[in-house]
Amino acid sequence: MSELLAGIRVIESAMLFNGDTVGAHLGDLGADVIKVEQPTRGDYLRHFLGQLVPGHSPAHVQINRNKRSVTIDLRSEQGREVFWRLHATADVFVDGNAADACTQLGIGYDDQRRRKPDIVYCQYTGYGATGPYAAIPTHGQMMDALAGAYPMEMGADGELHPVPPVGPMRGVDTGGEGTAAGAIHAAFHIAAALVQRAHTGAGCYIDISGTEGVISQAWIAATYALNEHRITDFTTMPATVDGVMTGATYQYYECSDGNVVLFCCIEPKFWRNFCRAVGRDDLIAIHAGGREGGNPVDFGVGETALRTELQAIIGALPLAHWVGVAAEHDIPMGPAYRSVLEAAADPHLVARGTLHTAVHPQAGEYTFVKEAGIVAGQPYRIRHHAPTLGQHTGEVLAELGYTPTEIATLAGLRAI
Repeated sequence: MSELLAGIRVIESAMLFNGDTVGAHLGDLGADVIKVEQPTRGDYLRHFLGQLVPGHSPAHVQINRNKRSVTIDLRSEQGREVFWRLHATADVFVDGNAADACTQLGIGYDDQRRRKPDIVYCQYTGYGATGPYAAIPTHGQMMDALAGAYPMEMGADGELHPVPPVGPMRGVDTGGEGTAAGAIHAAFHIAAALVQRAHTGAGCYIDISGTEGVISQAWIAATYALNEHRITDFTTMPATVDGVMTGATYQYYECSDGNVVLFCCIEPKFWRNFCRAVGRDDLIAIHAGGREGGNPVDFGVGETALRTELQAIIGALPLAHWVGVAAEHDIPMGPAYRSVLEAAADPHLVARGTLHTAVHPQAGEYTFVKEAGIVAGQPYRIRHHAPTLGQHTGEVLAELGYTPTEIATLAGLRAI
């Protein structure tokens, strides 16, 4: 984690991926994320999608890191009193609950801003907090499905089967998995709201939809599909079959060791760099993209002979050779791994620390996907491993000024 949000306190009220992921992003940025959970059950992400050890699914260990867990019964008067005392110290409230669940508990945005006008309140749900579908509970693929990312058609067997997304620039599936797609936009808006608050003193309410996150992330595919009928010149666009590009100069090629590179020499200068690097100046003029005065990009559409020739050139040497050539000669060409397991061993990703292995106190050694950014002088670390239910209740209440006797009394009342 970095320290960019150090000093910011976040209350997270969420179960499963949507709100949990927002809190993880903020925690990775250094915020003090306090996960408020219902006593006895809490976030049941702990208990499904596999178990490393009882109560610790891989998803929980990954996405509830850098948080502290506090149990509060928000249905009880005493529990709500504890919540409001905690709320007085908070900067951000993450609401991962559908529709008006928090409002029904008496802790919705209107209730919160009356007590704390500068609170930044972000509600992140699958379909959003407004609109005809706002009350529908969602799971991850529902968000992508509404965006049009999973086209299906009926098969001869009487069952639906996926078909390739179509469009001039691929399909909306390029927006990624719904819960993750929306969460990064939620964290981004929260960070922006904190900047606004620093300037104006005012908080705000933010409504984030996972579906809209998918569409936003897939803006290239989405805008080209929506505006394809308005395009008057297609000569600088790639040719695709079932969403797969068929041109020679933006293409996948196999190396001699069985690894694959993605070759992207669509600009004339990069095409010339490649041809000269491999001692094949004769190829420069063969490809239209190598000629002066032409289009700024050329995908090698229809150049099947050139595609065959490039496979022969690249197929003669291993991946390590080609990434070395790319780095030395200014060529857009890089590894195209078949899985994240292969990618994990890539020397570039290893050097950047893209994956982080640490030891969870209950689950043992675990490999984390860390935050995507690197902040100079702030190496990634996990301040808090994914907590057990209510693990930090006593600790946080003591920070709020509760005495051991008061904490014991609240526990006896089952308010915490």
